[in-house]
Amino acid sequence: MQRKEDPIAVKENPSNLGWPNLRTAVILPCYNEAAAIGDVVRAFRTALPEALIYVYDNNSRDETVARAREAGAVVRREARQGKGHVVRRMFADVEADIYVLADGDGTYDAASAPALVEKLVAERLDMVVGSRLSAYEGEAFRRGHRFGNDLLTGFLGLCFGRTFTDILSGYRVFSRRFVKSFPALSAGFETETELSVHALELRMPIAEVPTAYRARPAGSASKLRTYRDGFRILMMILNLFKEERPLAFFSIIAGLLALISVILAYPVILTYVATGLVPRFPTAILSTGLMILSSLALTCGFVLDTVTHGRREMKRLAYLSIPPLGE
Repeated sequence: MQRKEDPIAVKENPSNLGWPNLRTAVILPCYNEAAAIGDVVRAFRTALPEALIYVYDNNSRDETVARAREAGAVVRREARQGKGHVVRRMFADVEADIYVLADGDGTYDAASAPALVEKLVAERLDMVVGSRLSAYEGEAFRRGHRFGNDLLTGFLGLCFGRTFTDILSGYRVFSRRFVKSFPALSAGFETETELSVHALELRMPIAEVPTAYRARPAGSASKLRTYRDGFRILMMILNLFKEERPLAFFSIIAGLLALISVILAYPVILTYVATGLVPRFPTAILSTGLMILSSLALTCGFVLDTVTHGRREMKRLAYLSIPPLGE
């Protein structure tokens, strides 16, 4: 009679719950990365020999597709321009237990992938972020990018109360539970911010691991437009703050409107107490209108907070409907 395996031993023995036994997919969004994509695919093939490597081409005009296929990747195409569109398509199409997301520009260290995956599996996490800020080449970050990253990361923490050290890192490892519950609404480079907020708002088990970050190889050019994309990321944070924390968002608006109303009303009230007259009648009307708007903003915050709470519960249930890693 065959002896049944102890389920506790299975959980505690890495060889029984090792990540090589799980389906692993490396997903690489690409746009005009012919200079680097071949080396990137081969590097991930070496680091994760059992993983399937997918390259999603986003209307490249160079030899990206040919170089990726020569290196042995599965190549697919997303016609809508923008990294957010590509991530949404990859998450919808690719079936795996573990997803390794990186860029095809050769800046991320493929050799770090096993450590990221190992942490995800060993600690049963839903996302591990490869933080670039402690080990990067001198020319890896363009002028102002490190400052902008720190600024946006700090602003995200201010809005949501907690954050990562590197919210803009494109090097991440996910569980299937994360990927298949992620709504993916953004279109461009702000998708990393959306990924971070999704994990924070659902209070998923997450972690960061320092990874090396290199400068782009010769012949590869960055697609990030510093000011335009930085502004879009800032607007994404504000929009997500409004969507996920409506009471706090509208309370700030209500407080500002109420403060302006009181400042305008103060001299009018003093004049009325001293003389019994209201000589600045338009100011009094404006002050009253602002206070009414403040009350309406606060009411909107309470109503939307109730709606958001129900929506967050539905998102949490959708997340919990997917089996955890290794089950």
